[in-house]
Amino acid sequence: MSIKLEVWGSYACFTRPELKTERYTYDVMTPGAAVGILEAIFWHPGLHYQIDRIYVLNPIQFTSVRRNEVKSKITGSGVKTAIKKNELESLYLNTKAEIVQRAATVLKNVHYVIESHFTIGKEANATDNPGKFQDILKRRTKKGQCYHQPYLGVREFPAYFRLWEGGEIVTAYQEPEKDLGIMLHHMEYTPRTLQDGTVVYDAAPVFFRAKLKRGVLNLGESEVLR
Repeated sequence: MSIKLEVWGSYACFTRPELKTERYTYDVMTPGAAVGILEAIFWHPGLHYQIDRIYVLNPIQFTSVRRNEVKSKITGSGVKTAIKKNELESLYLNTKAEIVQRAATVLKNVHYVIESHFTIGKEANATDNPGKFQDILKRRTKKGQCYHQPYLGVREFPAYFRLWEGGEIVTAYQEPEKDLGIMLHHMEYTPRTLQDGTVVYDAAPVFFRAKLKRGVLNLGESEVLR
């Protein structure tokens, strides 16, 4: 089942992982960010989104901003340690003391069409089927319903959305090919059991060679690098 979702916003930041201290965005939306927008609208444990194409409707424009960020964070392992040692006060984070201002290079005036399909996983119920999920997704999109506000890379930059019900998608670029370099595709999580029986997940990035062809990022034709 295929669906086309139109998304847009004033700003976006799809952070390059090698430059995350002073954030610097990729040129276009990453597949992982596109999946995040879809899951914000409709999520189900048995539903797995696959991004086919991302259409770039507005020219790529960069701008610089300064953002307030928290320099520390509370990790899952830190929470477990604090509980075991009964030192819950160590989980306190004084955001006023931790806030730092950092520069970021972001995109402005972004506009995309996300073309995707989904598959049904083993977590789905016996009564679930592709037609049912597609109807729910379309109905929620038309009503503007979402579990949380979708965002364009970071939560400060909200994404507005609607179903693409037009005809031909006119992109901002018509050159045969524009090489965008290596981009992050998604994160893969592999379960691992510790000696005490606790299951943790090891995260590994998956990249791909991104090429914009006539304004379209075709994921089906992209070389995936692990």
